[in-house]
Amino acid sequence: MLHKARTGDSDAWPTTVAWLVIGFICYAFPWQAFAALPSSQAGEPVLRVQGSNTIGAHLLPALVKGLLASEGYQNVSSQPGKTENEQRIIGRSSDGREAIIDLAAHGSSTGFVALKEGIAELAAASRPIKDAEASALSASGNLRSAKAEQVIGIDGLAIIVNSANPLSELDTDTLARIFSGDVKSWEEIGGRGGAIHLYARDDNSGTFDTFRELVLASHGKALGNGAQRFESSDQLSAQVSGDPQGIGFVGLSSIKKAKALLIADGDSQAMPPSTTLVATEDYPLSRRLFLYMKPEESNRWARALLQFAQGDQGQALVSSSGFVGQRVQATKMSPRTSMPESYQALARDAQRLSVNFRFREGSATLDNKAQRDIERLLAYLQQNGKMNKQTVLVGFGDPKQDPARAELLSKLRAMAVRRELAKEGVMFRAISGLGDALPVAANSDDDGRVKNRRVEVWVY
Repeated sequence: MLHKARTGDSDAWPTTVAWLVIGFICYAFPWQAFAALPSSQAGEPVLRVQGSNTIGAHLLPALVKGLLASEGYQNVSSQPGKTENEQRIIGRSSDGREAIIDLAAHGSSTGFVALKEGIAELAAASRPIKDAEASALSASGNLRSAKAEQVIGIDGLAIIVNSANPLSELDTDTLARIFSGDVKSWEEIGGRGGAIHLYARDDNSGTFDTFRELVLASHGKALGNGAQRFESSDQLSAQVSGDPQGIGFVGLSSIKKAKALLIADGDSQAMPPSTTLVATEDYPLSRRLFLYMKPEESNRWARALLQFAQGDQGQALVSSSGFVGQRVQATKMSPRTSMPESYQALARDAQRLSVNFRFREGSATLDNKAQRDIERLLAYLQQNGKMNKQTVLVGFGDPKQDPARAELLSKLRAMAVRRELAKEGVMFRAISGLGDALPVAANSDDDGRVKNRRVEVWVY
């Protein structure tokens, strides 16, 4: 099963592997320090991070410990904070230095409140900053700028049921009807087991915000009153694992012993939350994991953690913590008869890279993640000898009244990516646009149309 391959049979698996990766980092890179970062004074933290429980439960502690190890702190430990889902991580060096970093994981919205109140230097969020939050922080600069908003990994919102549940897939419309309470029994949707028991994250959660936006609101629904609510994804997953009638939603790292369903949205095929489909953000319930910092933040530890998280060492920890890192990898795809002929030829003869380029809403400008992915893709092409006519860009879009216009717009998106890479000497084998073919999301709402406007990368 997918979830066993990603999270194993033990709840401690992500933490164990993360520490193995940290151990490798310390061995292979004994001390790649960020220029003498300041130590803690009088027991005060050098950095405070608040926000998402999805990020804060496993990934953020692993990143902090990895950063401390890279800074030369050999003795790194953690202790519980003042309340549940808080912890203090302490690094001690052989020369007596000490660095204290405080983490609080009470939900994405709490991170932006903490930034505004000045009680945290970084906000962890499992969904983008909202307009109201960006406005509240506008005096501190543009929180949507590339410097302030940084994607550190990709997650998939997994829809989980008990392992004994016979269902294998659902579409987002049915999911919305289930979680709104319109569908009350498993028998109504072809399953068995009687009444459906709903499990959901709490209102502070970015996981809940993502589910509400991608599933409930997009189908004109709201969460039913009977849902049990949780601050912790791990706790929610444990409840579903023990309830044959249960269904819930969690991040990939919290699937654990539950069963993850395949999900379809609109005209897309049903997809599992696999590493490849989440990496390209084709999986209908994929989402980005963010760290936010005020643009002019002077805390050097905050900037060092962002730099560490974006680098190879940090991205290795993202992957080992149960999420999907952003390092570019090649994957062989299987052609299907439903694909356009030119696309089938690509699937037969080339490999698809684990990066899709997307754009700012209502714009032909690459979004913040895409701008960093240009650098990652360029490094991959250089390292693998793919700079000279071995790369194909394929653009996609949403339907237009004139199919020729849809095809043209999709090719123009591919050309926008080509321009950025050509500046660094990449020569392309082909540039094409396939219009509204092969949608990965419903075209009935803005979010789905934005997701379908993408550029894929293939290499020979």
